[in-house]
Amino acid sequence: MVLAIILIIILLLVLFFFVGKAPRADRITWGMNFSQKQAEGLGLDWKSVYLAIIEDLGAKKIKLGTYWDAIEKNQGEYDFEDLDWQVKTAEEKGANLMMVVGMKSPRWPECHVPEWTLGLSKEEQQEKILGFLEKMILRYRDSSAITAWQVENEPFFKFGECLWTDKDFLKKEVALVKSLDLKHRPVLISDSGEGSLWISSARIGDIAGTTMYRKVWFKELKSYLNYPFPPVFYWRKAELVKKLFGKEVICVELQAEPWCPKQIFNCSLEEQQKTMSLEQFKKNMDFARDTGLKEFYLWGGEWMYWMKEKQGNSDVWLEAKKLFLE
Repeated sequence: MVLAIILIIILLLVLFFFVGKAPRADRITWGMNFSQKQAEGLGLDWKSVYLAIIEDLGAKKIKLGTYWDAIEKNQGEYDFEDLDWQVKTAEEKGANLMMVVGMKSPRWPECHVPEWTLGLSKEEQQEKILGFLEKMILRYRDSSAITAWQVENEPFFKFGECLWTDKDFLKKEVALVKSLDLKHRPVLISDSGEGSLWISSARIGDIAGTTMYRKVWFKELKSYLNYPFPPVFYWRKAELVKKLFGKEVICVELQAEPWCPKQIFNCSLEEQQKTMSLEQFKKNMDFARDTGLKEFYLWGGEWMYWMKEKQGNSDVWLEAKKLFLE
């Protein structure tokens, strides 16, 4: 009897998340992720990449990664020069920024903590993180370019070289950001698109953010994997969040670059083509439309620029450019 009930529940969940279609989104707001670290890792002039994303691609919504270990290399000594330039340029170009703040920010190793924090206890590290957050918010809260904050990057997803996760501490971070931001911008909390129901993100954040990857290297299987989830899988979860919490779900990482067994700048072109090509890019964009979600930030602008400038292949860049002309 118990087994029968369990099987019925599993069947109902499968039907709910895997059967049916979402209403296709014909009108989508497109944005781009930007990581100075990723651009530099690809051997690019990061300022040129940033300007090209805004001016050439036409992206006016940028999810901007910030890096604690780059800004506070030595305790109490802050270097905001590069980030100041990025914010000022966005203001001048009329671009909107969703700034990622905290210790966990986009790109490997995910938790970008200064070396001087590594010998501290968890409690001491958290105290320093709050101090860093305060510096960040106070410095940029008056910027006309910033329209939202993302506090930490996928804080519940155990991915990357991170020493700990702490939901209660995340709540403290969000409370601090809200207390300091006099313009009351929304706070977004992101989570894995494939491995989460986004419930915790929706409870804590004003907006829930998801990732969306289609073809990846799965190290546990030592092979590439096409995620089996249909578009309706994301739509049903977004509708669940909306009904339970009255909050929207947006995609803050839509795969637009290869996913290799190692860092992309140590991955051959042949290997890169296994997970990202012009054909795969088009499939990913079409898949995104079929989820019914209405806002997406592409993940891979630095790679697209690298392909265009260093490899002489502008195919994906030009295809992405069409999105921002819609």
